[in-house]
Amino acid sequence: MTIIANSQLANVFSPNLESITSRTDGSLPTLGAELVYTQDAAGRYLTFCWQYNDLLGLNTEKIVDELNQAQTFAPVDKVTYLERLHRILTSLMPERFQCWFSYHQELFELELVISPIMPSLGTAATTVLVMGRLLQATLNKKQVRVTSRKPTQIELVLRSQQHQKLVNRITRNIRRTLDLDIIWQQTVDSLGKALGLERCIICRPYQPCSSKVKVMAEYHQPELTSMLGSQEIDIDSEPAFAQALATLEPVVIEVPGYTESGRQKTLVVATCYQDQANGLVALTWQDECYTLTESELELAKEAADQLGTAIAHATLYKELEAARQKAEEASRLKSEFLANVSHEIRTPLNGMIGFLKLILEGMADDPEEQNQFLTEAHHLSIHLLNIINDILDIAKIEAGKMELVYAPVKLDELFSDVENFMRPQAEMRNLSFRMQMPATSDEIIVQSNYQRLLQVMLNLLGNAIKFTHEGGVTVSADLVLKKAKANFQGQQFPGMVRVRVADTGIGVSLDKQDKLFQLFSQVDGSRTRQYGGTGLGLAISQKLVEAMGGEVHFYSLGEGLGSTVTFTVPLYQQPVMVSSSDSDSINSCEC
Repeated sequence: MTIIANSQLANVFSPNLESITSRTDGSLPTLGAELVYTQDAAGRYLTFCWQYNDLLGLNTEKIVDELNQAQTFAPVDKVTYLERLHRILTSLMPERFQCWFSYHQELFELELVISPIMPSLGTAATTVLVMGRLLQATLNKKQVRVTSRKPTQIELVLRSQQHQKLVNRITRNIRRTLDLDIIWQQTVDSLGKALGLERCIICRPYQPCSSKVKVMAEYHQPELTSMLGSQEIDIDSEPAFAQALATLEPVVIEVPGYTESGRQKTLVVATCYQDQANGLVALTWQDECYTLTESELELAKEAADQLGTAIAHATLYKELEAARQKAEEASRLKSEFLANVSHEIRTPLNGMIGFLKLILEGMADDPEEQNQFLTEAHHLSIHLLNIINDILDIAKIEAGKMELVYAPVKLDELFSDVENFMRPQAEMRNLSFRMQMPATSDEIIVQSNYQRLLQVMLNLLGNAIKFTHEGGVTVSADLVLKKAKANFQGQQFPGMVRVRVADTGIGVSLDKQDKLFQLFSQVDGSRTRQYGGTGLGLAISQKLVEAMGGEVHFYSLGEGLGSTVTFTVPLYQQPVMVSSSDSDSINSCEC
């Protein structure tokens, strides 16, 4: 594993030899550098000081003697190093370069600046001052694979420095974007490449309370199979995942005998924001020489916290962006709605004014024609009143001021009134009109508001007739009896009554059906203008039915294939059913 050091190289200067080599203990001031030593032309150390002296186990009082006698800290390529040393002493010009040094079983890459120590006039330079810093350190790979051992102190320090740099880099990267896909992929790539991992994944729950997580981003070695795509991880079958989510603390697990060369280790840490977990990071590597320290686990937790914060911020940004787009769409729909409504209001109003003006100016040829003008004006006024009522209803619903009084309603009386209103309209368009009641031996009574229930049915049937050119409209009802009683406004009811309004009309394409119940939204602007209407009928019907304890659903297989709208209301009391052989429309009991 490669470890990067953190120190800064001091500025190079050429000090006086006497002031530096006069120390009797062989040491010298660091001069602000991480590594400082002096050597003669043969490469023998005169003084030596490194901030890692203690970690390397060097005796400060006898450090020069130890280095010169045992040659424990020396350039790997001594010949090239000495050639450079002699060139600097001859030219009296400092040089900066990188060089590998060995110390027992460890290798250190150093960045060095060698400067000649200026002699007295007329004499040759014989000594150099070397200042440098550590770039990276590696272990003897043969030894590492043969035996497992505890890391030295310097390895731990260098590892800690590398990991802190890695956390800082990940933090910088995730702060540059609010795109979650980029954040996830950059994080796993950074961790995987820097730490030489076998695999690194980031997972996220499908839902806050879900027991499954999905792999959102992955880094893995080429020989491994990817876990991206449809791969799911069941938290219940992975104790480490469950523990990390529950405690918000890093969890390390081992798999002994994973390969012939050693054990596999996995670090699992939960990402979180405000003490709430919002993801998981799992890192897998081949354990060949060391275990993670407490400080490294803390760094892992810090990185996960940074990632969790980034996930929360990116998610919030997406939600805000979606809300902004939704607000813009709502504003656009309201503008279109106002334009359509103004047209819908002007049309009957202009008709009323026109017919009344004809009467006032005596343009009617006879009393019969005058009566016809008044009838048309009356119909237009009713249409205008319905439009205004729709607008007022939706305003009340939006303001939360729609108050409904509930009472038992006889379904046959409701159907009779609906038929009296709508059958003439259907017959005027040469459409068939059928109404079917469930087969029961007594009355079906629902708990609802009669006027609002009538309004819903008139809205649905009005749409069905308006958008049907041939064929007909069928209204039917059936009972949905439940073992577990339905609750509404603190009362229990034996079940629901489901009413269907089916037509053979123009239908609605599948990709446009989600717009049907949106306020101020119309499926097709040009078609709506052709057929007229404010686009509020279904939205009002849905909200009224929901206020009465039911649900509304729309079904259509596509354009030209007709439509079916169903809604439910609570069944006040269970009627006595006729035998199943005589019944065609009673549903089987539902749990």
